[in-house]
Amino acid sequence: MRLTAAVAAIVFGLTALSLPAGAAPMTKVILQGLDKVTARVSTIEAQIGQVVSFGTLEIIARSCDKRPPEETPESAAFLDIWEIRPGEPAVSLFRGWMFASSPALNALEHPVYDIWVLDCADPAAPPASN
Repeated sequence: MRLTAAVAAIVFGLTALSLPAGAAPMTKVILQGLDKVTARVSTIEAQIGQVVSFGTLEIIARSCDKRPPEETPESAAFLDIWEIRPGEPAVSLFRGWMFASSPALNALEHPVYDIWVLDCADPAAPPASN
């Protein structure tokens, strides 16, 4: 019985981490990328569902949620990151949530590039009411 309660508490905690409480969906994610070879840092803006490139990486933001200003600040984005090299098949490097407040929590592990979430922008239009 105790094990079931412990598992339920862990699942509830992970669910709370995966989606910011009271977060509003946004249509744009703002990322920052570091090219470790050139030491170049770039700000990358990506519309949800659109492919953006950074070096040999292709990034697709699937979702970006941001808490309202009256709550603890947090932006979280669900990203797919692929490495595309000429003449080679695409390699999936990352798929999951990244959090602006904790960039090391779910980080892209790559020898040349670092990618992290800065913010979410442009609120999504509310669903039309009938």
